[in-house]
Amino acid sequence: MDIQFDKYQGLGNDFIMIDNRDQADPRLTPSQAARLCDRHFGIGADGVIFVLPGQDSTDYTMRIFNSDGSEPEMCGNGIRCFAKYIAQLDGTSAPHTYKIHTLAGMISPELRPDGQVCVDMGEPRLVAAEIPTTLATADQPAIAMPLEVNGDTYSVTTVSMGNPHCITFVDQVADFPLEAIGAMFECHAAFPKKINAEFVEVVRSDYIKMRVWERGAGITLACGTGACASVVAGVLNGRCDRQTTVELPGGPLEIEWSEATNRIYMTGPAERSFQGQCSVA
Repeated sequence: MDIQFDKYQGLGNDFIMIDNRDQADPRLTPSQAARLCDRHFGIGADGVIFVLPGQDSTDYTMRIFNSDGSEPEMCGNGIRCFAKYIAQLDGTSAPHTYKIHTLAGMISPELRPDGQVCVDMGEPRLVAAEIPTTLATADQPAIAMPLEVNGDTYSVTTVSMGNPHCITFVDQVADFPLEAIGAMFECHAAFPKKINAEFVEVVRSDYIKMRVWERGAGITLACGTGACASVVAGVLNGRCDRQTTVELPGGPLEIEWSEATNRIYMTGPAERSFQGQCSVA
């Protein structure tokens, strides 16, 4: 079958966007999506995102398959791309706010006149059962807990943004051997549903640098939920302000963890790269 698609990226985290508003289930299987994500034999992307009809009084539903065919609950860069894409489909101009149904719950992205997208990411989840992780008892948070990986012990903090994150603070993030050790964090036995692993260097209390190994995608240029989780971990460990710039390899995100509402707000760009048509077997 032939598929019409648009390619979007948010800080280099790139996605194949498919208009799926005519049916409630994704029109591609996970294995088909994985083939499209292949950068040598497909279009190339970190994931495929489908625009589905809304549920429970939301405007639309977002589903995403990672480049390995797995399905995450949410994607922060992805939902900014999603908001720009549905504005393109609808012919909507900024300012405008959408209500989007995701596997992590309802998420509200706001299109801003300056081209940025501000997303209300909801409240972080901290207790071990909600990550999930075995690093702490089920009803307790895992903050600065020891984790042994490949013979070394790291101090890690876990946060769920609807999807699971493990944050490790390091001295020099550029020098951290992410390529060698990222998959060991992702598949560690302490994380029954695997994990997104973020490695963070605190430059100032309001400015941090982050690299990420994403569950199901490996090293990517940016991770929006990971940036949110890293700021939460920074606040919990007394390292970050509640309003912090997170510098990713693909560029910066502005993150605020509101003390008044306990909600997290992520602001950053999303842009269309190109559109096209391809055949999917």
